[in-house]
Amino acid sequence: MPASRSLAGRATAALAVAFLGAPFLFASRAQAAPTPAPVTPTPSPSASDNPCALIVGEARDLCEKGQSGGADKAPLTDPTASLDPLTSLSRGFADAAVTTLDYLSKAVKETADVDFTNMEFLGRYAVVFAASTVLTLLLWLLAVAKRAIRGVPLTTALSEAIGFLWLTVLASAFTPLILYTVVNATDAVTEVIASGTGQQTDVFFGSFKQALQKGDSIGGGPIMLIIVSLVTVIAAGVLYLELFLRAVMLYVGALLGVVVYSGLVDKNMWGHVRRWAGIMIAIIMVKPVIVIVLGLAGALSSGTGPDSFSAVVSGLAIILLAIFASAMIYRFVPGFGDEIAASRNNRLHRAGENTAAAVISSPASLVSQGIKTHSSRGDGGGGGQASAA
Repeated sequence: MPASRSLAGRATAALAVAFLGAPFLFASRAQAAPTPAPVTPTPSPSASDNPCALIVGEARDLCEKGQSGGADKAPLTDPTASLDPLTSLSRGFADAAVTTLDYLSKAVKETADVDFTNMEFLGRYAVVFAASTVLTLLLWLLAVAKRAIRGVPLTTALSEAIGFLWLTVLASAFTPLILYTVVNATDAVTEVIASGTGQQTDVFFGSFKQALQKGDSIGGGPIMLIIVSLVTVIAAGVLYLELFLRAVMLYVGALLGVVVYSGLVDKNMWGHVRRWAGIMIAIIMVKPVIVIVLGLAGALSSGTGPDSFSAVVSGLAIILLAIFASAMIYRFVPGFGDEIAASRNNRLHRAGENTAAAVISSPASLVSQGIKTHSSRGDGGGGGQASAA
């Protein structure tokens, strides 16, 4: 019995060991099995028209910027050009001309903000208005005294002077409102004109700048480029200053206009007031005229591209024509009323002289003078005979 029990225990132990060792045996076999090699996809080049597609980082940004090719980017020049002082100087003048044209193009597109109703301007206007009251009273008393010295009754002189005084007060009080209305209406018309001709103006300035940047299409070498660039800087700078200083001149003119309006109390000073009003009208009209003239750039610009000499010639012609037009406004508008009055007076004076000459030299007047002469002789002879008798 004991032997049978020991054999049964040994058999049980052997089965337990075999059962527990089976997982380790199968695990070692599974671990020893060969693993398949991973398959990595091979990149195949894709069909792309972008030469910068395979470049990454900053190099790609530079590549894309080079492919875009903006109009404001200066073209590549000869690397040995920097060794030539005259060529470097011409490139500097050309860059200055391009910058000035950029400022001018921006000034044409943007309208200067002129507001005669803001509180700062009205405060300064009130101070000048109060200071000009003393000058107005002095001129008013002087006008009354001159009328009285010329023989006009004192009551009549005072009544006329009081009417002129009210005219002065009304003109000075409503000047900001009148200027605000006129300037806003003019700027609105200017914006409409600029929006209608904006595309032609952009093409004009773009072709002009590209021709200056390229430089070799003008001809004549660096000296010609220097001369053209210098003329462009001066002309475009003058035109830009006219547009930039327009708002400043309007503010100053409105402030000093109160002092000028003091002359309305005296008729002899109305000519100065009329010229001052003409100057203000000319300042207001400068921008619309410049925008209209620059709008003609599309008609003068040729379609041969920026390499043509006509782009530079037409650009300078348009800018100089705009300066000439604004100068003519300053020349004729302020004295327009005086010239009309002077021409009318001259015409009336010449008509009077012609009438007097016709009366003196007519045949009827000669016959009348002869009859009067003979009649006076006859009367003289009769009187002598009567005295002798």
